[in-house]
Amino acid sequence: MNLADLFFPDQPLLEMVIRGSAIYWFLLIVFRFVLRRDIGSMSMADLLFIVLVADASSSAMQGEYKSITNGLALLGTLIGWNYLLDALAYRYEPISKLLEPPAEPLVRHGKLVTRTLRKERISVDELMAKLREHGIDDLGLVRIARLESDGKVSVIRNQ
Repeated sequence: MNLADLFFPDQPLLEMVIRGSAIYWFLLIVFRFVLRRDIGSMSMADLLFIVLVADASSSAMQGEYKSITNGLALLGTLIGWNYLLDALAYRYEPISKLLEPPAEPLVRHGKLVTRTLRKERISVDELMAKLREHGIDDLGLVRIARLESDGKVSVIRNQ
C-alpha cells in the first residue's frame, strides 16, 4: 500500500465540490416537491444530508475514490451546504419557506379540501385514519386539519 495514494487527490477537488453541490441541490428539490409526505418527522434537508453523507462516506471508505482527500472534500461540501442552508433558513424566512413547504389544509370547517387531497395524493381513508389517531371519527368535529411540512397531520377541533 502506498500512503501517498491515500492522501493525494486523484480527481480535482473543485470537481468534487461541484459534484457534491449539484447532487445536493438536485435531491433537495426532488424531496421538496415530490416526497413531502413520506419524510416523517425529520426535515427534508436532514434526511437528504444523512443519505448523501452515508453514500459519500461509503465511497470514501470502500476505496471507490483512490484518495481519502476526495471523500473528505465531498463530505465537507455536503456538510457546508447543510450548515449554510440551516443558518440561512433560520435567519431569512423566504429561504425557510423554500426549504420547508407550508402547511396545507386537508379539512376546513368539517369539509374536505379535495384540491389538497388530490395534490398530495391522500385518500379519504388515509385522512380518516389520521383523524382517528387524534380521537376524531366525524369531519364535523374538525375546524381545520393540515398536512404539516414534516408530513404529520395536525388537527384543531371545533369548540
